[in-house]
Amino acid sequence: MIGRAIPVNPHAPSPTSFGALLGVFFVNRQLILQMTRREVIGRYKGSMLGLAWSLFNPIFMLFVYTFVFSVVFKSRWHGAEQGESKTDFALVLFVGLIVLNFVNEVLNRAPGLIISNVNFVKKVVFPIEILSIVSICAALFHALVSLSVLLAAVLIFNGSLNWTVVFIPFVLIPLIILSVGFSWLLASVGVFLRDVGQSIGLLTTVLMFLSPVFYPISAVPEDLRLFILANPSTFIIEQAREVLIWGRPPNWIGLGLYFMIATIVSWAGFVWFQKTRKGFADVL
Repeated sequence: MIGRAIPVNPHAPSPTSFGALLGVFFVNRQLILQMTRREVIGRYKGSMLGLAWSLFNPIFMLFVYTFVFSVVFKSRWHGAEQGESKTDFALVLFVGLIVLNFVNEVLNRAPGLIISNVNFVKKVVFPIEILSIVSICAALFHALVSLSVLLAAVLIFNGSLNWTVVFIPFVLIPLIILSVGFSWLLASVGVFLRDVGQSIGLLTTVLMFLSPVFYPISAVPEDLRLFILANPSTFIIEQAREVLIWGRPPNWIGLGLYFMIATIVSWAGFVWFQKTRKGFADVL
């Protein structure tokens, strides 16, 4: 049972201040938690394994990608044919997959968030801006499950964890903030332009191959690296590998800049969503 939504006057101008953005998280925190729980459980409702699928899926995909890229294509991360086992390659690959899957899930779901929840738009007074947050929380749950699998694998194969794993929240938080902004933007645009939902799948496919998931950035020709570095996932993937696999502290300056840009983008997405939300009911 979903908790009671905070009443909102549908005729009043939607607040767009930065304080209002923070208030979305604080005021509706219980509702967000309840809806996230329903979202995660509902995804596996009726299946025999239930939530266990959230564990099996990343493990299965890890084996598939590791076989394809380390056995078939004989990819190497450090450029040497020897000295790097398939296990090492798998762990490095898995870090990239965790970040990439999180971003892809957020982007793919965003255009249909409002369209698939018409009852919240038309029938009840409901803070529809939290739909993006709930979607991201659900994606984050699956990312944390995959992260747990990764840490267990590192512990098993390497015998210990690098102390720098404590920095992983600082690496992921800027990406989460950025994802909220993109989700609000795409959720709004998806109401008015239904083609966005179809084209976003193509975009995520392009972003997958423009992310250093299956190859190191050093393997890309220098004149093409700009396209890889322009991908918002690239920096986070590289920093996640630094703290999880290679035991080095993250680039704090880079993370600070990323955080500021992500905050601006998130606020811009929130403002856009609030400015356009009045037209949702008319279109739907």
